[in-house]
Amino acid sequence: MNFWESIKMAFDSIRAHKMRSILTMLGIVIGVSSVIVIVAIGQGGEEQLTESFAGYGNSLTIQPTQEVYIENNGTTPLGFFTKSDLRQLGEIKGVERVLTFSSAVVGVSYQSEKVPGTNVYGINSNQFLSAQGVAVEHGRSFRSSDYLGGQSGALISAKAKKELFDDENPVGKIVRIGNEPVKVIGVLEEPTGLYASFQFEEVYLTQSTWENVFGKSEISQVTLQVKEAGEMERVGDEAVTLLHRNHQSEDEYQVLNIEQLTKGIKKVTGIMTAVIGSIGGISLFVGGIGVMNIMLVSVTERTREIGIRMSLGATRANIMVQFLIESVSLCLLGGVIGLLLGAGVAELIQMMSPLSAAISIPVAIGSILFSMLFGVIFGLLPANKASRLDPIECLRYD
Repeated sequence: MNFWESIKMAFDSIRAHKMRSILTMLGIVIGVSSVIVIVAIGQGGEEQLTESFAGYGNSLTIQPTQEVYIENNGTTPLGFFTKSDLRQLGEIKGVERVLTFSSAVVGVSYQSEKVPGTNVYGINSNQFLSAQGVAVEHGRSFRSSDYLGGQSGALISAKAKKELFDDENPVGKIVRIGNEPVKVIGVLEEPTGLYASFQFEEVYLTQSTWENVFGKSEISQVTLQVKEAGEMERVGDEAVTLLHRNHQSEDEYQVLNIEQLTKGIKKVTGIMTAVIGSIGGISLFVGGIGVMNIMLVSVTERTREIGIRMSLGATRANIMVQFLIESVSLCLLGGVIGLLLGAGVAELIQMMSPLSAAISIPVAIGSILFSMLFGVIFGLLPANKASRLDPIECLRYD
């Protein structure tokens, strides 16, 4: 019997015992599909994370330390960043752009509609919006001249537009931020990716407009965009040293490196994926034991057949290979079904939730190869038992 005849015999045996084969493959199917789904979600999350932070390339964020936040009830102290600080930070060698960010929570209203607790941000560059993966969907964004001073208008988030205007076009309408009237110049598109789950009522103003509306100059956070990634550590150290010197403090400023943060989150998600994926691996192991058990039963059921084959010239190696092929075929079939099931579930999750799932070709191929390996490992014992049977005793077996 050649190799292809052995494969044909293996699939004939699977077809002859359909229900038993399906139940035997169940563990392999669940294990492979679990691994595919978990790894797909993990990798999809990593891709979302990378896309979400793409706009922050070569960026350092400077903000108060945790102790300062606690002392000030979670807010940035007045005068924490001054105009002089911003100018000097921009003069550090290697700094390409200084982005500032101010925030306040206040009620925003339009006619009879009011949204209390709206986040109102002041920014000094459209780069801040693109870094968060949002763009203007209706109306226009801020022009360069808007950042130079005066009342330049407001951009509102999609959720704020829905709460205040419903289906009405808000562009050109006047909203009241606190008691200050500001014209709406644009509506931001709904955020995607990781930000899709975090939709809030938000209003964006230029830094100068924000200061006019709230009557104060307060920078909550500063982001430095650095020309070369290799200079980020030096720039960060110089920036913090400069701020501590300017404010005669020692440990009130800290640097948040977006790249390091991204790597840290990726490492955590990688570990979680590996841990949860291991649970799928356990299911594969249990499935492999099920295959071995059924193959041992099959050896017992086919003892007379083994005796006949040996009496017709089949060697012990031929018998061993035949049962190994049957075991591998069973696991391979389970692996393919598990792969298709896992890919389908991952696609379903992506369609019905904000989670992203990316099917990894190497993981898919690895799952199939592991299924075959499990077939060899768990088929060895039954195959060895079959090959060592005494032909005479086999022919006497009833």
